[in-house]
Amino acid sequence: MNEPRPKQPTTGIEAARKPLDPTGLKRLHRTWRRQTHGRLALILDGVANPFNLGTIVRHAAVYKVEQAWLVGSPEAFNHPRFHKTSMGSERFVPWSVVATPAEALRAARAAGFQPIGVELNGVAEPLFNVDLTVGVALVLGHEERGLSKAMLEGCDAFTFAPQVGKVGSLNVSAAAAIALYEARRQEWTGPALPDEPS
Repeated sequence: MNEPRPKQPTTGIEAARKPLDPTGLKRLHRTWRRQTHGRLALILDGVANPFNLGTIVRHAAVYKVEQAWLVGSPEAFNHPRFHKTSMGSERFVPWSVVATPAEALRAARAAGFQPIGVELNGVAEPLFNVDLTVGVALVLGHEERGLSKAMLEGCDAFTFAPQVGKVGSLNVSAAAAIALYEARRQEWTGPALPDEPS
């Protein structure tokens, strides 16, 4: 009869490759929060799909968006699909619902944000060529129509995520995630800032 083999001790490498437990995750996230001081906002110009809105809200919470504005109807915030994808993260991001693009742009500028449209157009620069560390409000448009004419006229600049595959556009929630991450990446890889006090 074969006896069970004794359990081998876990090596340091094996332990390091295991998923972090809740305490380890808190420590990791706290480390990155201490390196994140830049101001970041969002303007959603007519984003209507509850799944997209919920996903964007979650991305906004992950990347510490300070303020967000939704141009259009607030109905999607009450939809079950919104709550399924946001997973309660809307409580971490202050949202304002406004009637027009002009109102959103005025509010963003009054709060000290520069509106940068995330849009594929003839004057847009790749995300990595645009300074996103200066207190920007990333502006994203409707799932099919993109930014409205009023928003296109009102943004200070435009940027996009280069795409090299067979598909030439991104879902608006994916575009939001990429743009938000790039804004933080630029901050994290730029000149070091002093840590916040513990």
